[in-house]
Amino acid sequence: MLIPEQSEIAMGSQAFADIDKEQGVAPSDSRYSELVHRVGLRIAGVSDRFDYQWETRVVSSTEQNAYCLPGGKIVVYDGILPVCENEAGLAVVMSHEVAHVLARHGGERMSQQTAVNGVQTAVGFVMRNKEQVSRDIFNKAYGMATTYGVVLPYSRKHESEADHIGLMLMARAGYDPAEAPRFWTRFAAANTGEKPAEFLSTHPADSRRASDLEKLLPEALDVYRTAAVCIGTGELIV
Repeated sequence: MLIPEQSEIAMGSQAFADIDKEQGVAPSDSRYSELVHRVGLRIAGVSDRFDYQWETRVVSSTEQNAYCLPGGKIVVYDGILPVCENEAGLAVVMSHEVAHVLARHGGERMSQQTAVNGVQTAVGFVMRNKEQVSRDIFNKAYGMATTYGVVLPYSRKHESEADHIGLMLMARAGYDPAEAPRFWTRFAAANTGEKPAEFLSTHPADSRRASDLEKLLPEALDVYRTAAVCIGTGELIV
């Protein structure tokens, strides 16, 4: 880990401040904003990161996406809300994104990329007197090896780890964890267009995620039963 957490948080705060300038943000009194805020607070409350300044934003977009920035800034694109179907479905998405921040996956990826760039620069210096064609072949081969051999598999590992952490978070927050595999089944059905093979993707296949989450349900249900308030699937999203 080469990036200090405070640097990550500072970058996250700056990126969050830029959202209003760069993207259309749904009005703060929209029917979605209160729901996203409520789910976000419940997840934040069981995250054990009381030092974060938690905030939420709803971005008006057809894109089915969400993310959490270091420091607890959660952004949800309203295009994903119909797939969520209910409050617990939204908790699946938000807790997964929060899990990335709690595990400092962004810092790991930045540290990894710094190392990758450093090695490429060093070897490029050694090969500086080689013919240009030799340098081009090396750069292409090195780029392919690091992208498909290191960066993407590492990212898939992060996604699976965030699925696990997120499942436990939503259970602790009182949301029925059984909604997690159901959400990924719906998400797969809603995205039937061409997708890259799992090997070439930064995310595990949706079907694999649902299967892996099913296997984790006994652990998550034990956590859910100890929640201060069991909300179940919560409010419907219509």
